[in-house]
Parts: sequence; C-alpha cells; structure tokens
Amino acid sequence: MSDWFSTLAAGHELPAHAASELDERGFVVLPSMVAAGSMERLTTAYSEAVTSATGDDIRVGSTSTKVSDFVNRGAGAFDCLYVFPPLLEACCQVVGGPFKLSSFHARTLRRGAHAQELHVDVPRNSADWPLLGFILMVDEFRPDNGTTRFVPGSHRWSGTPEDTMSDVRAAHEAEVLACGAAGSLLVFNGSAWHGHTANTSNWPRRSIQGAFIPRAGRAAIDFAARMQPETRARLSPLAHTVLDLPAV
Repeated sequence: MSDWFSTLAAGHELPAHAASELDERGFVVLPSMVAAGSMERLTTAYSEAVTSATGDDIRVGSTSTKVSDFVNRGAGAFDCLYVFPPLLEACCQVVGGPFKLSSFHARTLRRGAHAQELHVDVPRNSADWPLLGFILMVDEFRPDNGTTRFVPGSHRWSGTPEDTMSDVRAAHEAEVLACGAAGSLLVFNGSAWHGHTANTSNWPRRSIQGAFIPRAGRAAIDFAARMQPETRARLSPLAHTVLDLPAV
C-alpha cells in the first residue's frame, strides 16, 4: 500500500453532504452505519469485551468508564470500524496527510453523570494535530442520556472554551446536540468545541470511540507493542497500514 493515502483520499464513500457538513460545522452524524442485525452482535461483543477487561485497561472517571485497546478485543467484531471507508475519507479531509489510529476504546457514560466540560481534543501546536475523532453509538444518543454537544464552526477558531467561557460545563448559546440511533457514527474534527451532556436517564449510555492523528504524531496507544498474534493474523493490509504496524 505504497500510495494508500492518495487512494483513500480519492474515494467516494463519504457522501458529499457529509463531507461539507464536517468541513463547515466540524462534525457530522452518519446514520445507520451498522445494520440492525449486525448491531445486536456488536453489542454482545461490546459487553463481553468490557466485562473481560482487567487492570490498567480499565479507567474509571468521574462520569464514565473506559476500556482501552478495542483493536485486540472482540475476536474481530470491531475490526471493520476503524477502516470504514467513509471514516477514512473523513480522515484524509481533516488530517490532510498520512494518518494513523491513535486510540480505540469503549466508553460507558454512567447514569446520573454531569455534563462534561466543553473542550478540544488536542492543541493546535501539537504534533498530534489535526485530529479526527469518531464515536460509534452502541446505544441511541438522546438529549436525556448524555449525547455529545458541539459548537458548530468552532474548529475554525484559534481559541479554546477556557479562553472565553467562565463555566465550560454550562450550555453554550450556539451549541447543538449530535443525536442518533444506535449504529450511527459521529465523526468530528478534534478542534471543534465539544463534550457530552448530562445523563439524566435511568440507564448508562455506551459507545466505541477512537481518534486518528498525523503519522508523525504520538499515538495514545502503542498498538504495535500490544498487538496479539491472533489479531495480527486476521487484520487486513489496510488495517496494518492504519495501525502503523511494522513489517514482520
């Protein structure tokens, strides 16, 4: 895959309206990216992967629980997500050059969780910028269960929420909610101001999240160091490239 970036960038899997929305607003929801039948299998694999995780792979925060390295989990159930053609085309658009997967994890937002601070994912002066983030909605994202909020167009601003807001957990006058049915894919520019809202429902809200960064950046997870032989054996050449795995 010597010219893999040019090949992906020339694709036509990302609808023109979605590419435009990502460019102008900084985020887009791609509905029904996982079919209902496949979604049931993916949800089962999600539950099994989260339940079987141990040690440092589990991070319990103030609002959510994360389980890292979904590349090596699920016996292949999640392999197609980070090489999804429309997602990779969005990477070409936002990152603008060769990229790699930086993170890929489960995140369960607990019921009763308060709203997250509006934030950007990476500073503009970082080697990891630009960043393209994605969230697969394992459960429906609704206004009452902690869906993600965005300030449209903020990815073009030089400042951060902390620069202009006295309370970054407060609602922003221009924010919109990125809602969607289970199986929808939220794709966003990491410079867009965003954060999850409060989960006032009676149930946790589950998702699979990840991010892509420039090839020269430092990934949040060293996938090569963690790569299990059975995982490497099943991965496609494209997955090897996206994960920036050395040849063996």
